[in-house]
Amino acid sequence: MQMKIQYHGKYKEPGGYLLQGGNLMVCYIVPLVATVIGSAHRKASGSHDAKGMWLNIMLLGGALFGLIDHAWNAELFLISANWMLDLALGATITTGIFVSWGVIAFRERLLVTPRFMSRRTGALN
Repeated sequence: MQMKIQYHGKYKEPGGYLLQGGNLMVCYIVPLVATVIGSAHRKASGSHDAKGMWLNIMLLGGALFGLIDHAWNAELFLISANWMLDLALGATITTGIFVSWGVIAFRERLLVTPRFMSRRTGALN
């Protein structure tokens, strides 16, 4: 008896997606590569600041989510015919992580600048 996987309402044999050009994704690769690059940069530069650590943790979380999701759906390490779209999705996920990290890491600067400008111009007086 051979195991079959349901994917978009159709049952297929495992490994058949790769040969048939199924719609499987490797979007978790982009945040994983960004995590490796960030970790290597932090190690090479000797920087051990908290902001860099949190960025790596958030990127690793994004990659880990993708890995778990694809493993759960039996899609791990399979590449689709639309691999450029998969990488674009990964880049979008990574950009979202960077923006979220930027807001968290630099929120004081984001809040102080408008206050400083308003005091200087007298807008809040």
